[in-house]
Amino acid sequence: MASYEIVEQILAEAKKMVSGKDTCIKKAFAAMLAGGHILIEDVPGVGKTTLALAFSAAMSLNNHRMQFTPDVLPADILGFTMYDKERGEFFYREGAIMCNLFLADEINRTSPKTQSALLEVMEERRVTVDGIGHEVPEPFLVIATENPKGSAGTQLLPESQLDRFMICMSMGYPDFDSEVLIAQGKSSRNSAEQIRPVIDAQGLVSLQSEADAVYVHESIYEYVTRLVAATRENDYIDLGVSPRGTIACVRMAKAWAYVHGRDYVLPEDVTDIFLDVTAHRIVLNTKARVAKLSPVQVLGEITEKTPRPTSFIPSETHRRSRK
Repeated sequence: MASYEIVEQILAEAKKMVSGKDTCIKKAFAAMLAGGHILIEDVPGVGKTTLALAFSAAMSLNNHRMQFTPDVLPADILGFTMYDKERGEFFYREGAIMCNLFLADEINRTSPKTQSALLEVMEERRVTVDGIGHEVPEPFLVIATENPKGSAGTQLLPESQLDRFMICMSMGYPDFDSEVLIAQGKSSRNSAEQIRPVIDAQGLVSLQSEADAVYVHESIYEYVTRLVAATRENDYIDLGVSPRGTIACVRMAKAWAYVHGRDYVLPEDVTDIFLDVTAHRIVLNTKARVAKLSPVQVLGEITEKTPRPTSFIPSETHRRSRK
């Protein structure tokens, strides 16, 4: 089966559980193909958790879910060392993080200490307990949900943690027709039983390798760099996009092109994903708050003013060399 057909089937299976959110589904899957973690910020009950469970079922991923309440401890996530009296030695007891897809529900309700426990795992793909490292399974992805800032019992995530998420997206309320289907029970958690696994964990690793091999012209690299540099020089931004964000833009653009059946990146691929990759990585200044500007508005102006490249198609010589 062709890779593009596999991608289409996975997306179709996910849509069985999540109606009317095709773009959100595609972007979440593209982030998975890029090997990145996903942060979903929205009001409760719009399908954030359902989206994660849908992909887990469609790709036969070993998944664990944890509700991040204030009393959750780092050991609950990472695991801990126990002493076995029969063997007379210590052994590692795995935490919830040891899986392919870790769903962190309402991550901004727990303590900063517990949130920081995720940082090493998200970046290094390994857990360190009592000085001993333990590799997490491959592939490893984190989908975290958070309630909107200012909601009861929540606190802001530190910039260092936000920067670990490849994209931050909002699902929003469903449209009228989709909500009718939800009311009729045709798009609900019960649909998980109807989802047919398309690939397994190793199949996802193969797709990730193919997405990573998507061609990026030199002019596209320069285009991404110009966009990122503009966030560091903007009059409304105190903290611009980090170099990690630059890398995330390229990887996400490659995956976005792959999801659309192309083996090369277009400038439109970059602009399509730029807000999702960068909006949570910038910090607006007082001037922007006084003007009542949002990160999306500021970044939208940057993408409009930054000239797009005109040469980005791979040459025939390059195509022959890749065959």
